[in-house]
Amino acid sequence: MVLGKVKSLTISFDCLNDSNVPVYSSGDTVSGRVNLEVTGEIRVKSLKIHARGHAKVRWTESRNAGSNTAYTQNYTEEVEYFNHKDILIGHERDDDNSEEGLHIIHSGRHEYAFSFELPQTPLATSFEGRHGSVRYWVKAELHRPWLLPVKLKKEFTVFEHIDINTPSLLSPQAGTKEKTLCCWLCTSGPISLSAKIERKGYTPGESIQIFAEVENCSSRMVVPKAAIYQTQAFYAKGKMKEVKQLVANLRGESLSSGKTETWNGKQLKIPPVSPSILDCSIIRVEYSLMVYVDIPGAMDLFLNLPLVIGTIPLHPFGSRTSSVSSQCSMNMNWLGLTLPERPEAPPSYAEVVTEEQRQSNLAPVAACDDFERALQGPLFAYIQEFRFLPPPLYSEIDPNPDQPSDDRPSCPSR
Repeated sequence: MVLGKVKSLTISFDCLNDSNVPVYSSGDTVSGRVNLEVTGEIRVKSLKIHARGHAKVRWTESRNAGSNTAYTQNYTEEVEYFNHKDILIGHERDDDNSEEGLHIIHSGRHEYAFSFELPQTPLATSFEGRHGSVRYWVKAELHRPWLLPVKLKKEFTVFEHIDINTPSLLSPQAGTKEKTLCCWLCTSGPISLSAKIERKGYTPGESIQIFAEVENCSSRMVVPKAAIYQTQAFYAKGKMKEVKQLVANLRGESLSSGKTETWNGKQLKIPPVSPSILDCSIIRVEYSLMVYVDIPGAMDLFLNLPLVIGTIPLHPFGSRTSSVSSQCSMNMNWLGLTLPERPEAPPSYAEVVTEEQRQSNLAPVAACDDFERALQGPLFAYIQEFRFLPPPLYSEIDPNPDQPSDDRPSCPSR
């Protein structure tokens, strides 16, 4: 009898999203199929799957042990998140070549379903870095007597979701710095930098609105700039290896001596990047926005504002409350905008609601069905009464009295 051959062995996942990409998070069930296509009949001892998720770091450092002696120090560390094994066909033992317990698979295409559940505990997001990675995969192994096993590994993606709608990630980030340039005994005027962004959390594809002001009282030409950096940190054997990468940047206009530049929401778009990894013990991925002043012939003046790149985007309600309030405060405090001289008083209560309207709206409502009868209870009466209560008393005292439009000191004369 002529034995058949294995034409193909593939793995496919049952995707949970519309994009047909296998993406999961902690607690999800990973399911799929091992697809086997054979020509002719084959005898099989077992068909197994092995699923694993782990983070791993590795780097080397060269060290000197003497005048003519050098050696390489290896740093490795690994964290396992789960390890699952299952047998789809056959039995556990694969180390013998006995003919007992073999399964005959006929010519054609065959599918074998598998499924397993990811741990409920937090998992690190899939990541590929300079000195480490976080990977999740499923491996299929087909064992036959007297032949080498056929193996196939396929990775899937895990996202540990970060919701940027939390209060800590909706809080504005700001800073102020100043630098005075010196050359021998001569002291130049200061260069000042103030910068603010409306929140700490963003998602890929969003644009960060930067509110900044740069005042150049020095004698040099300077250039304001901004950049997003990704910092990868790897930990092993008590040591840390760090890699910093530029993600996106922008450049402002050159500033001559005595000039000021203001960014009123200058936008810097976040490209597709990996989310922040904050819960892994051996790999950490963080982001920051650096707003800085490029000073020729001197150390740059810079501000680092921390960022968190999440997976759950900003809700419309959160966007309104955070952006409106923070942008208002930024404009009022930093851009020299002032309130109107005299706020306009609202219309009187009598102009809005007459006594007849108030009484008519408090009258009982005729019920038409069970739903309307339910609305006639005490809660509905309270809502109706609350609708037509007079507004709070209006005060003619302006809580924000007139302030000088610019109380900042001017650059020193030269």
